[in-house]
Amino acid sequence: MLSRRALVKAGAALCAAPALAAGSDRLDVVATTAMIADAARAIGGDRVSVRALMGPGVDPHGYRQTRTDVLALSRAGLVLWNGLYLEAQLEELLLDLGARRRVVAVAEAAPEATLLAHADYAGRFDPHLWMAPPQWRHAVEAVAAALSEAQPAGADDFGANAQVYLDDMTRLDRYARETLASVPEAARMLVTAHDAFGYFGRAYGFDVEGVQGVSTEAEAGLRRIEELVALIVARRVPAVFVESSVAQRNVRALVEGAAAQGWRVSIGAELFADAMGAEGSYEGTYVGMIDHNVTVIARALGGAAPERGLNGRLEVAA
Repeated sequence: MLSRRALVKAGAALCAAPALAAGSDRLDVVATTAMIADAARAIGGDRVSVRALMGPGVDPHGYRQTRTDVLALSRAGLVLWNGLYLEAQLEELLLDLGARRRVVAVAEAAPEATLLAHADYAGRFDPHLWMAPPQWRHAVEAVAAALSEAQPAGADDFGANAQVYLDDMTRLDRYARETLASVPEAARMLVTAHDAFGYFGRAYGFDVEGVQGVSTEAEAGLRRIEELVALIVARRVPAVFVESSVAQRNVRALVEGAAAQGWRVSIGAELFADAMGAEGSYEGTYVGMIDHNVTVIARALGGAAPERGLNGRLEVAA
């Protein structure tokens, strides 16, 4: 296997490759995460060809590039990544490519005053902007601007498509506010596998506790689990949540620990945090991802929400 440094050098050597999708005049876009790719597809429409490096269930914090990734990134007309140290293992490659190609860290378009501090790394910020639609708007607007700069002939179309996408996000945010407000105040504590829900908690009035920190690279210790068990019992938290891209063992340890102290806490549902649902599914879109999270959180914590969510399209557990 090539070393990380060798992969970076290989990427730099390929930077003269064509910027258009093979056999078409569409702009070839590579996005690191599915959340960014979803925005690029919706805004770009038929004018773009979009590939996401990371699919369902993939943890971006620890993701390492493959030879295929390097080739795709180096040949792209536009590379979109989150930034804010989300793609920690890809950062060196992406920064190197950015000196030669059009590479945009879309989450870094958010004003610094709106960002939350990163609990694990001094001087850095929480990268999980997509968890709250009002915060993710900054990144979506950056995607639209990057597409327009890369393909000026499509700027009008990109602007119109972006407005539709942003309108959907506004409607989603309204649903989230109304639905999550139905959760009793005492139950507004969200306990998850890792601390990806900071922007969500700030936007919708929830205390948020993760077993692991903002980055899944930090292993949860026994003391942290004991602290959370004590908090769950004291606050009588009815449900905790696993995540699609993080191992479930630590959350299950919370359930077992609470039971040992006489409090029954259930696993409310699997949330989408660092990755969306299956490709081709409603939960595999940004709106579907957040709709799912809002709906299952509200229902598990005693709020009122339609079983199939905002648009009546959520999968219903058997």
